Amino acid sequence: MKNFNEIQSPVGELLVETLRGLAAAAETEGRLTSKQLELIYVHRWLKLFVPEELGGLALSVPEGVRLEEELARIDGSLGWTVTLCAGANLFVGYIEPAIAKLVFTDPKVCLGGSGKPSGTAVAKDGGYEITGKWHYATGAPHNTHFTANCVVEQDGRPVLNSEGEPLIKSFFFDAADVRILPVWNAFGLRATASHSFEVNKLWVAPNRSFVISPENATIAPPLYQYPFLPFAQTTLAANTLGMARHFLECCNDIASSKRDDPAGVALSELTDIGHQRLMEVRQTFYETLDRSWEALIQHGQISENILHAIAKTSRSLVEISHQTVISLYPHCGIVAADASSTINRIWRDIFTASQHSLFRR
Repeated sequence: MKNFNEIQSPVGELLVETLRGLAAAAETEGRLTSKQLELIYVHRWLKLFVPEELGGLALSVPEGVRLEEELARIDGSLGWTVTLCAGANLFVGYIEPAIAKLVFTDPKVCLGGSGKPSGTAVAKDGGYEITGKWHYATGAPHNTHFTANCVVEQDGRPVLNSEGEPLIKSFFFDAADVRILPVWNAFGLRATASHSFEVNKLWVAPNRSFVISPENATIAPPLYQYPFLPFAQTTLAANTLGMARHFLECCNDIASSKRDDPAGVALSELTDIGHQRLMEVRQTFYETLDRSWEALIQHGQISENILHAIAKTSRSLVEISHQTVISLYPHCGIVAADASSTINRIWRDIFTASQHSLFRR
């Protein structure tokens, strides 16, 4: 049977045990527990990609993605929440520096929101009057700010960009100005509390708008020159990988408890095969990710070939993770169908995450 501890964890085993012990309560509460949040703040996981001078860890993309994989291996909702919120906190690199300093020195700063342009921003009084409703704001109960995309309007008509298409801008709002709609009812990732939110005729200043692109970065480090699409692809793929690894650990435990049973022997063999396959695609994934970061450091940009490889390896990692879990599930016994079991929670988390638009076909 494979050694499932062959990958050195960036998180201590005692902390892993503590966080896993809180996962069931978080699912019941429908949000991360106060103890989980306390540990997240202490370890600055929401600030993976925030500069050190603002209290962040200032990790590189490969470093951050590896840590996010581990957090998802610990628990799906924990990993997904940290990943989505730390990814939104990356926007510090595109916000006006004076505003960023005010917002991001808060040790509990947590951005979350939606990339869908389901709001309107009417140019008014030197700023924007915003109305809209957005879905799937991960971490909504503990978000300090919400991000949202809006179609810009002026004089009753959409403003057009240089390509003749409606202009879309990104904004962020204080949590106090947002109405949270508690509608998250997915069968997995329940503790992510990915609720909807809305605002109605909320006026915001222009410095509450930002553009996520290398040429609009307001902070110098190379992190904010990394294109956002491959950043999102790799972080979400790593979450699926982490959850799949946790699923295999549970399969390994089930097989060990039935080592004298032919069904247990068969599950053990299948788990070993799945583990080997997963580790192979994991290696390719990280080799590609590391290559993209090295290209950015050395050349100031990432070639189209590497960006294509990032998309391909991310999708392959997700697909093989799904295939591996699906192939093992029927051999796990009735415990895998028990909604209160860890392996069932992982199953539900993985296939809730699979509905993210980045990886749907």
